[in-house]
Amino acid sequence: MLLDGLRTTFTLFALSAVLGMAIALVIVVLRAIPFKPLNAVMAVFVEYHRDVPTVVQILVWFFGVPQILPPAVKAYVNSGPTELLFATIALALNVSAYWSQDIRSGLRAIPAAQFEAARAMGLGFFSAMRHVMLPQALRISIPPLLNRSLILFKDTSLAMVIGVTELTYQIKSIDNLTFRTFDVLAFATVVYLICSLTIMFLGRCFERRFPSAYRG
Repeated sequence: MLLDGLRTTFTLFALSAVLGMAIALVIVVLRAIPFKPLNAVMAVFVEYHRDVPTVVQILVWFFGVPQILPPAVKAYVNSGPTELLFATIALALNVSAYWSQDIRSGLRAIPAAQFEAARAMGLGFFSAMRHVMLPQALRISIPPLLNRSLILFKDTSLAMVIGVTELTYQIKSIDNLTFRTFDVLAFATVVYLICSLTIMFLGRCFERRFPSAYRG
């Protein structure tokens, strides 16, 4: 049960991180377009996911969203691992809001002349963002991105509220079976601590491998 829970936790974390980063990059590019209605929509999206508790967002996706889906789509979704699917979507959208802000901050740190130079060389808006601006912004944003990654890993435990059998869910199940509350919670604490420290260590290695600026 513990191994299954840990496997589900890492699966949820990996899927949410990959999807969340993709969404965050799209948000950054869209908010860079000088079109106020689009910027307003993206700003509302970011503020909602930053200001509403993550557990509420998970509950909205699991209990609320299926109610507005067409019956055929709802039946298809319910035929699969619904809990894991909606937990992944909720966590990915949540972390994308934070990551988009981190990347935008990195984008602002890049001199505007670089974007102008890329456009002058014949690159279009999206090409300039993809090949010139975003790679630098991501490098500059590595520290806050890693910090939010650690928070994302810990937030996977919130998925237990909709029945995702991740580590915390399995720990609670073992507690209900054995009544050895202190033992199982102490084990959960150690496991989460080891995993969090491992993520921090790998993040520091990555940060040293790809520093935000070269020193010459």
